[in-house]
Amino acid sequence: MKYPIGIQSFDQLISDGYVYVDKTDLIYQLVKGGKIYFLSRPRRFGKSLLVSTLKCYFQGRKELFRGLAIDRLETEWAEYPVFHIDFNGTDFTESGKLEDIIEGTVSTWEKEYGRTTEFKDIGKRFAYVLAQAHKQYGRRCVVLIDEYDKPILDVLDTGYKTTINGNERLLEARHREILKGFYSTFKLADDDLQFVLLTGVTKFSQVSVFSGFNQPNDISMAPQFETLCGITQEELERYFAEPIHQLAEDALCTDEEMREILKQRYDGYHFSKKMVDVYNPFSLLNAFKNVDVKDYWFSSGTPTYLIRLLQHTQENLNELTGKYYEDKEFVDYKADVEKPLPMIYQSGYLTIKGYNRDFGTFLLDYPNNEVKSGFVSLVAASYLKPQENLNSWVRSVVISLRQGEPEQLRKLFTSFLASIPYTMRSKKDETEKERYFHYTLYLIFRLISVYTVYTEKEQSQGRADCIVETPDYVYIFEFKRDGSADEALAQIEEKGYARPYESDKRRLYKIGVNFSSETGTVEEWKCLNIG
Repeated sequence: MKYPIGIQSFDQLISDGYVYVDKTDLIYQLVKGGKIYFLSRPRRFGKSLLVSTLKCYFQGRKELFRGLAIDRLETEWAEYPVFHIDFNGTDFTESGKLEDIIEGTVSTWEKEYGRTTEFKDIGKRFAYVLAQAHKQYGRRCVVLIDEYDKPILDVLDTGYKTTINGNERLLEARHREILKGFYSTFKLADDDLQFVLLTGVTKFSQVSVFSGFNQPNDISMAPQFETLCGITQEELERYFAEPIHQLAEDALCTDEEMREILKQRYDGYHFSKKMVDVYNPFSLLNAFKNVDVKDYWFSSGTPTYLIRLLQHTQENLNELTGKYYEDKEFVDYKADVEKPLPMIYQSGYLTIKGYNRDFGTFLLDYPNNEVKSGFVSLVAASYLKPQENLNSWVRSVVISLRQGEPEQLRKLFTSFLASIPYTMRSKKDETEKERYFHYTLYLIFRLISVYTVYTEKEQSQGRADCIVETPDYVYIFEFKRDGSADEALAQIEEKGYARPYESDKRRLYKIGVNFSSETGTVEEWKCLNIG
């Protein structure tokens, strides 16, 4: 079986015999049901392949679709003039790069369809090209724009500047202006357009690049197109039974156990209130090709713009995750509003995990273990800047938890917290000190959540700060800042945090910890061993 990793050409994928998860029934619905669309999906989720598939379809290349679902649905296979622009693969942090790309692309089209000296504006020039192509073909035009937002994301919140006519401007604002003018084409050329699709990671709202033309139909959360990109559970089992079996043999487990491993690692994306599970295709295909379950998607690109946004807005992940939101709070992103949540969601680091029909709200949290561990590690390294190696420290903590060694845990926590520079933990007021304290603990326990970890776990008489469950041990932690370990242990007893585990056969540790604001590390650590 050949896996199309890095293959974004539908022509090459089909011609060279790569495995293709057939989405053409949905593509047929798309092209027959509307005109101008926008689709947001995380990077490496198959957007470029979708664009390439649409390009081949509108070019009338029926032979490529033989045996696929659309082969039974389409009867005309008409050829349309197709205009494809891909912003992938270009670094737009360089001033003038976006202008060069658009100018070069439109000039190439002008050589084929004709140019007028009447217009200098790039949008009007493109509109003229579309009108000429319409006349020459006798059919309206198709425009496909892949990763339309990359020129903005590359410079978002960087402060990079450019000089226009002697005036210095933010490169981010310049890029929005250029794209707004280019996309105004779709309003000018409405009569010459058959179909338009823009794909990207984020949706920038009306105040930005989309205001130059009639708003596209945003299908990013449309239930009928939820599985247009990515791989569903049914598709996983139908197309990939053989590689799942290979992985299972290599891991010395059953096929069913391997399916569960893959589900925990790569599944968990939801793009509508229907809550259909969607796997990350990039990680899944890499795991099959390499016969190894690893974190492929996260390691393939660092979301530096998200880290910049979190730092700029001073938002904490624990204040964003595991909460219900109205869709308007995380779908539209206004580049002039300092809210990181929509960017984190649309970039794929959070996803829909629940839907409350009574209130019409969506629960947002990490999609799977790959994203959770990778993103939290990145944020923790940026926020805490510890001198200790994070990955090595996490491994040591997990081993100590697995082996039931609370004293070793004490040493690990003490050394890690002591390795955080004073400048990172020095806060002005009491509120900020408390916020830093809780966020630090949140990041630490998210980092080690290879086991079942509950932070702020709701119980009948209160919330336990943290409970960690392993196959052989249960750890109940209560933390105090500038208090005492005895106070923490007393709270575990008074609130009955251990009560749900009274009949549990696992050994139970109640651990009271007091942290010092002065030293920034563990001051007292007391442990009661039960069982």
